[in-house]
Amino acid sequence: MSFSSAGYQLQPVLPELVLAVGAMVLLMIGAYRGQGTTRLVTALSVCLLLLTGVLELWLPAGKLVTFGGSFIVDDFARFLKVLALIGSGATLILATEFLSVPSQRNFEFAILVLLSTLGMLVLISAGDLISLYLGLELMSLALYVVAASQRDNAKSSEAGLKYFVLGALSSGMLLYGSSLIYGFTGTVSFAGIAAAATKSNVGLVFGLVFLLAGLCFKVSAVPFHMWTPDVYEGAPTPVTAFFASAPKVAALAVFTRATLTAFPGIVTEWQQILVFVAIASMALGSFAAIGQTNIKRLMAYSSIGHMGFALVGLAAGTVEGAQGVLVYIAIYVAMTLGTFSIILAMKRNGQAVEQISDFAGLSRTNPLLAFVFAMLLFSLAGVPPLAGFFGKWYVFVAAIKANLFTLAVIGVLTSVVGAFYYLSIVKVMYFDQPLTKLDPMRIELRTVLAVAGVFNIFFFAYPGPLVSMATAAAKSLF
Repeated sequence: MSFSSAGYQLQPVLPELVLAVGAMVLLMIGAYRGQGTTRLVTALSVCLLLLTGVLELWLPAGKLVTFGGSFIVDDFARFLKVLALIGSGATLILATEFLSVPSQRNFEFAILVLLSTLGMLVLISAGDLISLYLGLELMSLALYVVAASQRDNAKSSEAGLKYFVLGALSSGMLLYGSSLIYGFTGTVSFAGIAAAATKSNVGLVFGLVFLLAGLCFKVSAVPFHMWTPDVYEGAPTPVTAFFASAPKVAALAVFTRATLTAFPGIVTEWQQILVFVAIASMALGSFAAIGQTNIKRLMAYSSIGHMGFALVGLAAGTVEGAQGVLVYIAIYVAMTLGTFSIILAMKRNGQAVEQISDFAGLSRTNPLLAFVFAMLLFSLAGVPPLAGFFGKWYVFVAAIKANLFTLAVIGVLTSVVGAFYYLSIVKVMYFDQPLTKLDPMRIELRTVLAVAGVFNIFFFAYPGPLVSMATAAAKSLF
């Protein structure tokens, strides 16, 4: 192979190669210089993620394919990779204070986030079942470790163990489904499966069910959501913020690519599965959160509900549906990172507080923080004209255009139910008796909150760029 052809083969994976080599270099720096390098390694990790994002946008336009079709870089992949990199970078910025505590001074945290992000990038570009599995496992193995990163905390260790055991089960289901799909189509590539799966047969549908079950676990959709509340509550808060943002982007990306590009011939079969999963996720996410008192646990049920809303767009199986999913997940990441920056700022006398009752009277002790948090909660509830409303608008319109009227109606009704528990937090902040003042908010938390808050509040004024990028990304799948 000539140098030029080798360069062309490796050009699509250049950002991933840079991220992998950079993570290894930072690992060596940390290993040789000890835990005193935590701040340096974390800062360099954010820079490395930024560089990876620049390289991703620098790649030639159009569809790039390498490794025999296993790795695809198109507008869809670029859009979601940049979004995943933003989620991971923001997580590391949010974790700065957590990593500055002597007992938590672990440089490995940033390295694990980088390696997990590398898995996400591979997953988003997966063009066959093997690269899908490699990306998924690389992403998940690092997540299992960061969930249990607070080694002296029993809750954190329990969260890591639960996530690992249930994650291994989901990986087994996904592998079993992949083997059935390979057996009945004779290929692992999405393009080959699409050519072979022109009509439904029992074996192929069984394989599809197991494959989607494994992917449902990764997006924490019902009925594979059982790990989410315990892991969100038990894991350190920066880790929970990570779980709620970047991995969701990658999992939804592969969910979308696998269904739309590998199984376009049997849309009816997977559409039925997605309609059931979306309805169940929206309903459970809306009703189960009502009785929660812990804000992280409430955010877990909220994320289950939001993944249900995103799957409403995917169930449509159209370009509009895929566009709706992309707009929704971009807005969801912004809302989530903003909300978790506030949860991380909830400290009194240096001690983190996580109960919803701890927000009592926040409007009087810190009016600006209470206002921005209220706007984020309204956005999560889908109240116009905030960004969250537009996310739901796009997925519901796509469902209606695909004649999924019942799904859209149930989505609107569960959205109204979900608004109840978001508004109950606003009520606590504005109408309950104030508690003692919170500790001052650190600059990095303020930065992430400011960006997320401005995006959510003013999205309606200029939604064009995000919507047009999402449209181009969605069209590249069809």
